[in-house]
Amino acid sequence: MKIKLLFTVLTCFIVTALFSQSNLNHYKYVIVPKKYDFLKEENQYQLNALTKFLFDKYGFETVMEGEDYPGDIITNRCLALKSDVIKDSGLFKTKLNVVLKDCNDRVVYTSPLGESREKEYAKAYNEALRNAFESFETIGYKYDPKTSPVASNKVPPPPKAEKKAVSQEIEALKAEIETLKKEKQTEVVEVIPMANAPEVDPVEEGSADEKWAPEPDPEPMENRLYAQAIDNGFQLVDSSPKVIYRLVRTGLTNVFLVEGLSAVVYKDGNRWVIEQHSEGTTIKEPLNIKF
Repeated sequence: MKIKLLFTVLTCFIVTALFSQSNLNHYKYVIVPKKYDFLKEENQYQLNALTKFLFDKYGFETVMEGEDYPGDIITNRCLALKSDVIKDSGLFKTKLNVVLKDCNDRVVYTSPLGESREKEYAKAYNEALRNAFESFETIGYKYDPKTSPVASNKVPPPPKAEKKAVSQEIEALKAEIETLKKEKQTEVVEVIPMANAPEVDPVEEGSADEKWAPEPDPEPMENRLYAQAIDNGFQLVDSSPKVIYRLVRTGLTNVFLVEGLSAVVYKDGNRWVIEQHSEGTTIKEPLNIKF
């Protein structure tokens, strides 16, 4: 009876390991957070860095949360799993397990509990996490894009009609900009002399009044955005750094589409402008971009 029970448990373990391997092989990346909920600080006790190291050790390609993501993650977030470490309650033991979730926040894999009897937090968390990761050794992860079911979650390319409409909108926008420039250049202001206006002596060439002119205020640093090259264009980040916009290249020079928005970023003279369209309203704002 005991042998039969042991055989059943062993069979279940093998089937579970094979199923987990098949599931995990669908995903190319693992995103590691900078902070866990049961800790007070980012990377406290070096636990987040250790998580990334252990995922790398077992063959996963890892990315820290908030860092520059590879281009294929930007276009298809479902290629990546989000990792987390959960602390279980224990009176005399530190217990941790590793959880992996997909882009729809569904749990794909949960490791067995890793335990430690160490009293110092740093040693206890380190040992418990390493023990939890031991299950990944039997999984034998290897990314297999051919069998990946998440390929269907990719953002489909826009149809030709939509591409044509976007192209026409950009062309119309550029034509409007050129027309405004020409109107400014050809605009003539008629000066009507005032009756009985007092005569004013002309300013001598090189005088102090002519030489002095107030310097324009530089654009504030807190509003500056920094352009970082990505596969299909640029991402604009602030000084945090936090990604504010992602710009997608078009066939036009200095004209970009804004990912996720009905907006265009283009260069108007010496400045960059973002033009957004919402409910029939067009909003234009200047951007302080540092390339």
